[in-house]
Amino acid sequence: MIDRVWDCFLTAQDKAHLAQRRGDRRVGFGRRPAVLTIDIYRGVFGDENLPLLDGVKNWPGYCGPAGWSTIPHVQALIRAAREAGVPICHATGLVDEESGIPGWSQAIHSSSPRRFDLADPEARKRFARRYDIIDEVAPQEGDVVVRKTAPSAFWGTPLVAELIRRGVDTILVAGESTSGCVRATVVDAASHRFRVQVVEDCVFDRHEACHAINLFDMHQKYGDVISIGTATEYLRNLGSSATNERGD
Repeated sequence: MIDRVWDCFLTAQDKAHLAQRRGDRRVGFGRRPAVLTIDIYRGVFGDENLPLLDGVKNWPGYCGPAGWSTIPHVQALIRAAREAGVPICHATGLVDEESGIPGWSQAIHSSSPRRFDLADPEARKRFARRYDIIDEVAPQEGDVVVRKTAPSAFWGTPLVAELIRRGVDTILVAGESTSGCVRATVVDAASHRFRVQVVEDCVFDRHEACHAINLFDMHQKYGDVISIGTATEYLRNLGSSATNERGD
């Protein structure tokens, strides 16, 4: 049996229950996928790869090396999608100082001060860039970009309408955080009856235990947790099939 990142967190009873389950519970792939990146923005990466406890001093939402390590894999996923002609969607935060609509966290913790010290000019500059999608995976012409005020990329955005318009049946998910916005988006995607594929090498979280257990939960209930190799092979084969069907 393949070792999974969540194995070390499961109890003996958990493992015994899983061992007696029968059948293949994988969701599997459809024929019309889209790639969805969630909150791959400056606020969780900062400007350099630092240890977690150093990075949070200037970037309160910083996720540390766990985030930086995913960048090559997200780039590989996006590159394979572009080569296969697969839609690429990006979700990031709606800027509340421009929209007048506070994000979910700010709204429910309205009595708490902002995590950035806005009295500091440099902190204000960082704050203004917090939702900028990082350059390494920046949207290109033709990509879909939605801005959200809740954890899920579907809540209050036109994302589901656009995916339906494009005939999408499968969503390959990348981004952060595994236990927060990724999970919320995955639950909503499954609720909308999309086939969900969470690319393990492309998602990350500030906390290791939360990352592992939420991957386990999503794999059990809402979709499949797959490797970047499996994801890119699927996209490559999809591109080859499309070429063959066209007779190119």
